Amino acid sequence: MRPIRTALFAPGSNDRVMAKALESGADAVILDLEDSVAIAAKPEARKLVAAQIDAVTASGKSAPGVFVRTNSPATGMLEEDLAAVVRPGLDAIFLPKGETVDDVKNCAALLDKFESAKGMKPGSVEICLMIESALGVYNCYDLIKASPRVTATCIGSARDGDLQTDLGCAWSIEGTELLYAKSKVLCDTRAAGAYPLDGVFSDIGDEEGLIKDSILSARLGFLGRTPIHPKQIAPIRKAYAVPEAEVVYYTRVVTEFEAAEKTGVAAITIDGKLVDYAMYQRAKSVLALAKPELS
Repeated sequence: MRPIRTALFAPGSNDRVMAKALESGADAVILDLEDSVAIAAKPEARKLVAAQIDAVTASGKSAPGVFVRTNSPATGMLEEDLAAVVRPGLDAIFLPKGETVDDVKNCAALLDKFESAKGMKPGSVEICLMIESALGVYNCYDLIKASPRVTATCIGSARDGDLQTDLGCAWSIEGTELLYAKSKVLCDTRAAGAYPLDGVFSDIGDEEGLIKDSILSARLGFLGRTPIHPKQIAPIRKAYAVPEAEVVYYTRVVTEFEAAEKTGVAAITIDGKLVDYAMYQRAKSVLALAKPELS
C-alpha cells in the first residue's frame, strides 16, 4: 500500500460529499458502502461509487488513493459490492469484520474474478483488513498472510465501535482499554510486512482529543489513521509527522555513522548515546517516514 497518513471516509450514497473528499487533500479516500449507507440505499450507492471511480480515472489528474469499504463477508453483500466497484482506478478495498482465513481467501478470489472480467492486471486491487472484533485481533497475522493482496490493516479503535463492543471494554483518551488489541494488531501487521493504520476518532468536535489519541497511536507505531471529516486531516498529519528534532538528530546519526563506517568503525557515540548498526537502521527508518510526500 502506498504510504498514507490520512484516509478520509466518505459515504457512498452522497455524490457531493464523495467529490469533496476526493478534493480534500487527504492521502486517500475511502468511499463507503458499509456503515454510513442505509441498507435500502446500498444498490444506488454502488452505482454512485463506481461512477466516482470512473470520473477520477477519466480526469487523468493526480488523485489520492481510491479505496472502497465494502460490506462484511457475513452480510452476503460482498460479492455484489465487488462486482459493482472493481474497475480501473480502484486501488484497494477496506474489508470490514473479516475474521477468518476463508473470509480473506474468498474475498481475494472474488477480486480475481472481477479484475479478469474488467481486463485488469491480476492483483491490481489490494486489501486492507479492518480488524474490528476479538476474533479478528486473535487471528490477525494469519489473516494478513492469507493472501498477497493484503497490504495493510486498520484497527477499529473508534469509541463505541465494533471492537469495543465485542471486547466489552470501556474507552478512554488514555487508551488503556484497547492497548493490548492495538499492540497485538500492530505487532502482527509489522511481522507480516503490512502497513498499520489506526481507525476512526469519532468525536469530530474534539480536536484536542484527536491529537492526543493520534500522538499515542503514532508512538505505538501506527503510520496514520482514517479521518471522518476533512477538518481532521491537518491535526492527524501533524500528530503523525516526525518531530523536527528527531529529523535533525537522526540525520546526524546517518551522516556520522556512515563517515565512521568508512574508517572501519561500527560503534560510535552521539550526544552520549551508543550508535551501532541497529541504531543506524532505526535512523534511516525514521527519516524515511519524514519524506515530504508524507508531511
